[in-house]
Parts: sequence; structure tokens; C-alpha cells
Amino acid sequence: MVFTCFLKDDTPESVLDTLRWHMGLRADPPGSVGTDEYPHPLLTPNSDSNTHLAGGEFARLVHQSRGSRDVWGFFVRVLWTDDILEEAVSILELLAPYVDEPGYGGYFREEADAWPSVYMFREGTYDVTGPMSDFRRDFDASAGGRRPAEF
Repeated sequence: MVFTCFLKDDTPESVLDTLRWHMGLRADPPGSVGTDEYPHPLLTPNSDSNTHLAGGEFARLVHQSRGSRDVWGFFVRVLWTDDILEEAVSILELLAPYVDEPGYGGYFREEADAWPSVYMFREGTYDVTGPMSDFRRDFDASAGGRRPAEF
């Protein structure tokens, strides 16, 4: 699972704190995080000796300059089991409204798939293309209406 984007400089601190918690940079979830929405951190990298990814797992959120403006650089590469891929929806929905520019946002690949599914951010939301392009629709339907489908 890879997430990569620049977030706007004025991204709310509650969103940044939620990302930090998911990345293992905070011990406790921020007050705005409900256990129904996020039962456990999703973006905490495993140690280099405990991963199956070449080069290891990685997560970083850094305030940086991008030309004439400041942004938050966000990059995560972690190994998720196929049974939790649907949880990517909650991270994508957290990021999408604050992405600085439309475009590529990362990818994921089911173990049995030869090709990855790619997500693209645009206008405060995202699209998924590739073998699992319907995973969001399927997840929305299986969640009993917990998250409204937008596509």
C-alpha cells in the first residue's frame, strides 16, 4: 500500500494528528478519532527485520516548501494483508479534501493481482483505476450504508 501526496499548508491539525497516530507517531488517537471509524492505526511501518517489502516499510509526514508555498509532504509505504485493503477508503477520504494538487495519490495491489490499482486525487475526492477499481463501491455496499458511495 502506497500513499503519496502533498497536503495543503492549512490542513487542519486534527487531520495531521490523525495521520500521525496512524503512522505511529502519537501514542493515543486524537480526540477527533472515533474507534468505529478507525479501530487501530493503519499506517505504522513494521521494523525492517519484520517486513516482506524490499527496502522496508516507511511513513513520513513533513512540512516543506514546494516552490513559493508551504505544504505537508505525505508518503507511506506499508504492507497490508488483502483482508484489510478496504480500509484504504478511510485514509483516502481523510486525505482527499486537503490534497494540494490533483493527480497521482499512490497504489495498492492484491497479492494475486499482476497489476496494481492506482488512486488519483481530484476536486476533494479520489478515483481508483485498475483491477480493484470497484473496491470502493463494494466496500460501501458491504458497510451497510456506513459510508455513502460517491461514484
